[in-house]
Amino acid sequence: MRNFVSLLTLLLIVFVFSTIESCQSDKPDIVIVNAKVVDGSGNRSYQAHVYVKDGIISQIDTALHNPSEGTKTIDAAGRVLAPGFIDVHSHGNPLTHGAFANFLAMGVTTITLGQDGFSPATDSLAGWIDSVDQKGIGPNIAMFIGHGTLRNLAGVGNTEQITAEQLKEMSGILEKNLPFTFGMSTGLEYAPALYAAENELLSLAAVVGKNDKMTMSHMRNEDDDAIINSIEELIDQGKYCQVHIAHLKSVYGKGAARAEEILKVLYDARKAGVEITADVYPYMASYTGIAILFPDWAKTNEQLQKVIKTRRPELKEFIVNKVNARNGPDATLFGTDPYKGKTLKQVADEMELPFEKVLIDSIGPEGASAAYFVMNKELQERFITDPLLAISSDGSPVSYHPRGHGTFAKLIETYVVKDSKLTLEEAVRKVTSYPASILGLNKRGVIKTGYRADLILFDPQQVRAVADYSAPHQLAEGFDYVIVNGKLAIEKGVLNKALFGKVLIPGID
Repeated sequence: MRNFVSLLTLLLIVFVFSTIESCQSDKPDIVIVNAKVVDGSGNRSYQAHVYVKDGIISQIDTALHNPSEGTKTIDAAGRVLAPGFIDVHSHGNPLTHGAFANFLAMGVTTITLGQDGFSPATDSLAGWIDSVDQKGIGPNIAMFIGHGTLRNLAGVGNTEQITAEQLKEMSGILEKNLPFTFGMSTGLEYAPALYAAENELLSLAAVVGKNDKMTMSHMRNEDDDAIINSIEELIDQGKYCQVHIAHLKSVYGKGAARAEEILKVLYDARKAGVEITADVYPYMASYTGIAILFPDWAKTNEQLQKVIKTRRPELKEFIVNKVNARNGPDATLFGTDPYKGKTLKQVADEMELPFEKVLIDSIGPEGASAAYFVMNKELQERFITDPLLAISSDGSPVSYHPRGHGTFAKLIETYVVKDSKLTLEEAVRKVTSYPASILGLNKRGVIKTGYRADLILFDPQQVRAVADYSAPHQLAEGFDYVIVNGKLAIEKGVLNKALFGKVLIPGID
């Protein structure tokens, strides 16, 4: 009898502890109560308690029952709960700036890298992806493979003539890497891609389409008199694969009517069966390398040295006309040392030289990057509010432009709260479910049971884009909680030092 009682006691203890363990394992990781849910679909908001378990949205309680206890319970107190924002065009090196605090602070839980035709210089991205995952990253990353990088890997470089063997090699590298990426990016305004002819781009588009991926393009020319031709060049590629215009803008273009003409080209192409989309950032200044001011025949330092000897007067005339057409030297603001924070005019005045001589002899096409105040507010804001265009930052942790730290906060602060140009539901759709559908992200971008728990909690009235052109590296404010893959990356406005993002693999993540 004594042995029986002892055995029974032991079994009871085991049962109690296993029951406790089972209850604990069933406990939600995070419970967000009393939230105003803007679910990313564009539909009207609703009140709910939202449960997160094992990185997944496990339950959405719209009946507002007494909430179950979670390992972490957050009282939203009526604040907005939205999907984490998805930046469809962004930049940065995850091996050196992997925390990407600038993106997390403005509510971004997924960024895209490998843009504008440039990705890591390897013919196999699988190993690079492993290195990034091992080092750790703050937000998730959706990778693209760069067309310019393909040219360099295949030994094509800056040449206009490409051999059949070189094209075959480029196609092979592309096909090898597409399973790890969301498509190919092109930067046709930059060397070496600007030398690519139609047959090269169409051949690669066919490879992209065969693998059910997309081409995202910084188009060949964003000047107003060339923008339609640039779009039509991409539409031709769209006959083979899904295509997307990166950071749509019209340099020199003016007025909402001009925006309508440009948008009509996109809508007509869609009616004709071309799957084309675009994104835009909410700033009126661009940012890129100073080579944008040089002609195609002097885009590299090597080319420049030859041109100085043989075509200097022609080069000088080109640069003077280009800079003046882009609102003059006052409209170019350098973002790299030793000129950082100064306009081209200020640098030229300090050197007591004409600005074109500064560019040719002191800086060169590869010597600096800058912000360029060349866009029309009325035109660009028509793009910003159009339902076909997603919102992107085109920013990075280090570029000297406020878009890398302020874009998504500015979207809420300016276009939703201050100017009421977008409803909150529509603004959130443009940075969540819509970019997710463009990229083909799996179960992200919407607050829905079974979807990945990338979530943000904020009061729209408290969101601030603090960064400006004089101090572009100030973190956005107002995104109180940021959840990446079910983990708290930001809690009560404080960044967690742990990194919860991962490189997303199409069809898996």
